[in-house]
Amino acid sequence: MANHVYIATSLDGYIARRNHSLDWLDELSNPENDDFGYASFMLGIDALVMGRNTFDKILSFNEWPFNKPVFIVSNSLKNIPTDLQGKAKIINGTVTEMLDEIHQSGYKELYIDGGQTISTFLAEDKIDEMTITRVPRLLGDGIRLFDFIGIDLQFEHVETISYSNGLIKSYYKRLRKGSA
Repeated sequence: MANHVYIATSLDGYIARRNHSLDWLDELSNPENDDFGYASFMLGIDALVMGRNTFDKILSFNEWPFNKPVFIVSNSLKNIPTDLQGKAKIINGTVTEMLDEIHQSGYKELYIDGGQTISTFLAEDKIDEMTITRVPRLLGDGIRLFDFIGIDLQFEHVETISYSNGLIKSYYKRLRKGSA
């Protein structure tokens, strides 16, 4: 069982503009139409866990982009849109309670998405691997990838890949006592 993060960030550490816009990602040059390893990453994922803000952003897309179950972390969301019934489920509680529920449903390899959700999982030391792609752009303001988590966590750098359009993708694994 592992919890994975796969996310892009600006050089100054933002994952979205303050209004949740991702327009700066849409402006990336991608002449080879590369997915930068996303499809390969998703092959190893059983389900996604995302926060309410990320879910709301994805609802603005033209089509639902996932073919795996999605768990939406929310205390305020009451209903899933009719067309997403069976594809997405609202979940809440402590991180441990949510993970127990998801694991009992048979999902072991989880993609954790959304700044606040990632920070909440990190604060409980529940992130095992992170793939962070740095985009060569400064936003100056926005939603930070890492919010205050209140603990010191050490990760091991495993690999970095540089792309022709300037993206730098780095892969990290959580170092736990006795694993070094």
